[in-house]
Amino acid sequence: MLLLAAACLAFFTGCSRETTSGPAATNRLQVVTTLFPLYDFARAIAGNRAEVRLLLPPGSEPHTFEPKPEDILAINRAALFVYTNRFMEPWAEDLVKGVPRDRLTVVDASAGLVLLDAAVGHDHGHGAMEEGNHDEPSGKDPHIWLDLTNAEAMIDTILAGFVARDPANRDYYTANAAAYKGKLAELDRRYRATLGTCKNRTLLHAGHAAFAYLARRYGITYVSATGVAADAQTTPTRMAELVKRVRALKLQYIFSEELVSPRVAETIAAETGAHILRLHAAHNISKDELAAGVTFPDLMERNLAALATGLQCRQ
Repeated sequence: MLLLAAACLAFFTGCSRETTSGPAATNRLQVVTTLFPLYDFARAIAGNRAEVRLLLPPGSEPHTFEPKPEDILAINRAALFVYTNRFMEPWAEDLVKGVPRDRLTVVDASAGLVLLDAAVGHDHGHGAMEEGNHDEPSGKDPHIWLDLTNAEAMIDTILAGFVARDPANRDYYTANAAAYKGKLAELDRRYRATLGTCKNRTLLHAGHAAFAYLARRYGITYVSATGVAADAQTTPTRMAELVKRVRALKLQYIFSEELVSPRVAETIAAETGAHILRLHAAHNISKDELAAGVTFPDLMERNLAALATGLQCRQ
């Protein structure tokens, strides 16, 4: 992190926005975002009056990402930098520390939201969550966007950043944000209607604990193989516990996630005969998905279809 801070200082003090050339040399508002949900929210707000960049390379693992010098340069050229929270991108606050706010507006998209504890066995409202890494240090769960009401609040926070940097286009950005939030509100209504009819109320996820916010929102019991750390390993003891849980509940389906090896899910499936369905935590998307214009609501639509099947909901 000290090397990163030194690189930040060199780039922010040695590079001037006025002397840059190429794609960033434009009169339109320049926006840099870290994760895919933030990118999708920001580009929807931006329309054709701002340029939005996704810092995270498509297909890469977000939890272990650290910015390269060219990423720091992109932020230096921007007027608006949007990140999720310090638990998701621990490098972000250090990266922009000391940068004058008249040059760069920094948006913590989790501002005003209450983050869930990452502690094992924490009860999340109507749905309980049971994580698998009993040695994981306490902290906060950064995956706030998977509760669609949180996603709407994040859009409002990002919108405020747009308006602060480009007040002349306030009405345009506000209308775009309202349209996107309307899509999320309708999707949330469909989630509640569908997941309220499920025969099975346990979501067993053979991956890191990314879906606790979704489970809490819709009253589902969430069981994950590990805690919120994406690089945590599933122990043999935990694997045996998950197999026992699948058999005890007679689960026909378990879930894996995108951009992560399905090895744990395949092992559980081989032991129990359960089928594997994929959920998308939406941290990031593939190059092909990005080129095809896949959106965050598209990913959540896929998740709803998978959940409706896996939890045996009436459709």
